[in-house]
Amino acid sequence: MGHDPRGRRHATPAWLDMTVPETMLERGRKLVVQMVETYQEGGKPTFVETLDAVEVARKAGMPLAPVMIYGDDVTHLLTEEGIAYLYKARSLEERQQMIAAVAGVTAIGLRHDPKDTQRLRQQGLVALPEDLGIRRTDASRELLAARSIADLVEWSGGLYNPPARFRSW
Repeated sequence: MGHDPRGRRHATPAWLDMTVPETMLERGRKLVVQMVETYQEGGKPTFVETLDAVEVARKAGMPLAPVMIYGDDVTHLLTEEGIAYLYKARSLEERQQMIAAVAGVTAIGLRHDPKDTQRLRQQGLVALPEDLGIRRTDASRELLAARSIADLVEWSGGLYNPPARFRSW
């Protein structure tokens, strides 16, 4: 991900869906979906005020924090609580509310007002499992469309070329 190409020779439907074109010079965005559980192994919250990368940079004397994907590049945030359509956010504050709405019982999620979640759902900015026709009690890996990395490669028509460590074939 060490690049930031903004241009494009052709427009795919997915790329165009990430914008509302007003002129022929508008651009879409790469689809960047971050899928995380609200808590990591050992009970460490995924959603934090400051990235660990900041402390890593400070301790190592680095000029910048080693960040591979910046938050403003993420178009969708998917957790066990729901999905936030971040590309639709109209402001930083709204983006933060959307993230908090799917942050579960982390400190960030607990500070979030449930009334805001309801408003975000009504506006189509956040979707909870029930909004997608999924009963939380029935949610399991079997409901996932893709069962393997090979499925993703096949469905992309070969456009997705995963790193070797993710290939089982």
